[in-house]
Amino acid sequence: MALVAPRLPRKNDPASVRARQEALGLDGAVTDVDLEPFVRAAESVVGVVAIPVSVAQLRISLGEYELSDDGDVVEVGRAVEDVVVPLAHTEGGLTASVQRGARAVEESGGFRTHVIADRITRASCFVCRDTSDALALARWVEEQVPAMQEFLRASDSPELSRYAVLREAKTHVVGPMCHVLWRFTTGDAVGANMMTRNAYALNMTYVLPQAPVSVERAILEANMGGDKKPSYEYFQQGHGKTVLAEATLTDEAIRRVLRTTRADLEELAWAGTHGAVASGMQSVAFTPASAVAAVFAATGQDLGMVGTSSMAHGVEHGVDGGLHVSVRFPGLEVGTVGGGTTLPFAHEWLELMGCAGPGKVYRLAQIVAATATALEISASAAMATAGSENFFRAHFERGGMR
Repeated sequence: MALVAPRLPRKNDPASVRARQEALGLDGAVTDVDLEPFVRAAESVVGVVAIPVSVAQLRISLGEYELSDDGDVVEVGRAVEDVVVPLAHTEGGLTASVQRGARAVEESGGFRTHVIADRITRASCFVCRDTSDALALARWVEEQVPAMQEFLRASDSPELSRYAVLREAKTHVVGPMCHVLWRFTTGDAVGANMMTRNAYALNMTYVLPQAPVSVERAILEANMGGDKKPSYEYFQQGHGKTVLAEATLTDEAIRRVLRTTRADLEELAWAGTHGAVASGMQSVAFTPASAVAAVFAATGQDLGMVGTSSMAHGVEHGVDGGLHVSVRFPGLEVGTVGGGTTLPFAHEWLELMGCAGPGKVYRLAQIVAATATALEISASAAMATAGSENFFRAHFERGGMR
């Protein structure tokens, strides 16, 4: 006879939380914490988990950015700052590696970061009778964008977000399907919830009632963009904040701090790039996800978005006296308001970087990009040594259990 597990209460009031803890036999450090600040962030809460947070220090030339009326990212200022970055992780050697890369860059003049685009996309789909109807719908949708923008601006529906501003609609027809990528800006929030609400309204309240052809089915998210997954669409077109981080490493810093040579790093870049191409990888990089995830975990970002946010395209080339390194991050999905950023610990770590609250999202995106680039530089240097011995030693000596 099968054992039937007891049904647990689902509410997040104190009595329900305690009932779940008792039913699961949870006690001690897991539950010995005030859960009140956390019960609005998730369902069926029973406790919290603690991850050690370490810090790395980076010198970055940070741009100050604003959105134009057309949704273009415009640089309005720039300053060099020494930034302390919190990294929440259990990966031995990660913080040391980030710091080593950051030190080599600092001794070479520091990082320089650039935000070049800001869009977040909901990929809807309208299934029509046939291809001809799908093509007609695609042409109509693209013509209607100004009217759709006015529709969203003028609506007083409480279901809509005034922060999610429609910028473009990109269509793609295959068979009887008209895929529509609604492209928004969402201010200082990541904006997934905001633009989902507005995309739903466009689908159901604007397109379906007014479409010039019969639509058999509307799907809010049909997976063409690559939500929370690496995709060519997002790698090329961008999703969230598109950021470039660059540095020019001197030969002296490469030799003394990174303990390798410019020639070895160039050889590794050549082999690694072709390895990425051969695998069909939606990235040209070694290990940006570790740094992105560590900053995300510390600052209350959506961890499901690490997959998209860690897409990277690294480029290295020799210059007089050193090596220029640049990494493009096309899909950094970060926010400084809403969601997990409001949790007590996350808010404090954001404040440490000067990234808490409105007006800070472009700053956070640049810091994440620079941090991941620091890790790329250090990890690449370890891999570039003969036989990749330094990379092996780092994992052997800091890898915990043997």
